[in-house]
Amino acid sequence: MLSGKEVAQHNGRESCWIIVHGKVYDVTEFLNGGSRIILKYAGKDATQEYDPIHPPDAITSNLPPEKHLGPVQPDTVEKVEIQITDEEKERFERIERRPSLSEILNLHDFESIAKEVMPVKAWAYYSSAADDEITIRENHAAYHRIWFRPRIMRDVTNVDFSSTILGHKTSMPIYITATALGKLGHPDGELILTRAAAQHGIIQMIPTLASCSFDELVDGAQPEQVQFFQLYVNKDRAITKRIVQHAETRGIKALFITVDAPQLGRREKDMRQKFEAEDPAEVSKTGKDNVDRSQGAARAISSFIDPGLKWSDLDWFKSITKMPLILKGVQCWEDALEAYDQGLAGVVLSNHGGRQLDFARSGIEILAECVKHLKEKRGLTFPNEKFQLFVDGGVRRATDVLKAIALGASAVGIGRPFLYAYSAYGPDGVDRALQILHDEFEMNMRLLGAPTIKDVVREMVDASNLSSHVVAVPSDSLFNTNYEVMQHAVLKLPLKAKI
Repeated sequence: MLSGKEVAQHNGRESCWIIVHGKVYDVTEFLNGGSRIILKYAGKDATQEYDPIHPPDAITSNLPPEKHLGPVQPDTVEKVEIQITDEEKERFERIERRPSLSEILNLHDFESIAKEVMPVKAWAYYSSAADDEITIRENHAAYHRIWFRPRIMRDVTNVDFSSTILGHKTSMPIYITATALGKLGHPDGELILTRAAAQHGIIQMIPTLASCSFDELVDGAQPEQVQFFQLYVNKDRAITKRIVQHAETRGIKALFITVDAPQLGRREKDMRQKFEAEDPAEVSKTGKDNVDRSQGAARAISSFIDPGLKWSDLDWFKSITKMPLILKGVQCWEDALEAYDQGLAGVVLSNHGGRQLDFARSGIEILAECVKHLKEKRGLTFPNEKFQLFVDGGVRRATDVLKAIALGASAVGIGRPFLYAYSAYGPDGVDRALQILHDEFEMNMRLLGAPTIKDVVREMVDASNLSSHVVAVPSDSLFNTNYEVMQHAVLKLPLKAKI
């Protein structure tokens, strides 16, 4: 058993050891391009910094066995002093002043509280979007250009909003879409969403860049619980093949291939936060050490994504898996048509939550366009079991989902609101968020005159102004209040103010 004193001697670039969960690892090989966070904990216990962003098996999976140096004597380890700043003290005080969950009435409320209680860097990563953040706001605003045409005198004593997604049952026509770095918001990370999905009978899409390991999330599921997997395609196709086939072996029911991220967008709120934490497992597996961590979390974790992905690669994907293939991030009807012609199971009409190309149109607008043109070109009607259309981005109410269903979507992905829910209130927050959506579905389907999801049809909405981006509608004060305006570069504080 190693002593803390011996470990402490290996605290530089030439020989760098760290302690994680009571075990010592030689991580010198990760320092080729320099990693400030590793050097900060060189010769010390790095567990507290390691846990929020790494899957538990990241270090054991990425380091060869000879770099696993063995356990350390606990009472000999140098303790890393965690200095609590005045800002952190104020944040802890705000956490104590959160309203009770019974006072949280809608998904906007979770966002409002999360903004107050999350660490600044975590909030910046979750909330940031591309460039001037026009698209992230348009994603939500687009739903306001769709109006209902309710039907009356229908028996809505009982309403049933259960549905199916790719043939799998769901209690509501929604799924938890993939979002990265879940432990930035809560120590249990995406595992909270796995458990909530099981409890409420909905489907979780596991992200490539989860803070929890893939196997941890699959192991955390209930028997027969349906899970999908979101894939960022690695430049090293051998790694991609291993990930995909492992997912299929573990029972994943569908593969959602992200196609809107050949390069990560400029998310300036995030970029203003200097991201010092280490990479999640899928980044580390590439062996790349020249990662620029000075421009926020998104850039720090995205270096492995292949910008060369093309349509002809789909034949290769079909050759390595029998899982249904869905393209995530389709942004025009022409590409949706190509996906159909290539024999895929569906597409997600999405602009990556407004985090990629600013001024990309909303998923809901692209949905209306796809339904129109795919009917003209291939005679398809939607919803369609053989080629399913999904939408994500900007959803905050069950009415948003019902508008998408009426326009032909099979289901709608929700991401950020669940992150905000558990960042503010832990597992109970996600439970409350899903119960709110459940109650909203029940009420609004009654008011719409739709006893079942199949009764939510195109004639129930007026989307004639959907593609007009200058239509005046009443402003959404809840959404606008939560939106944090972007900041300019600012002058440095004078020297006297720093002292």
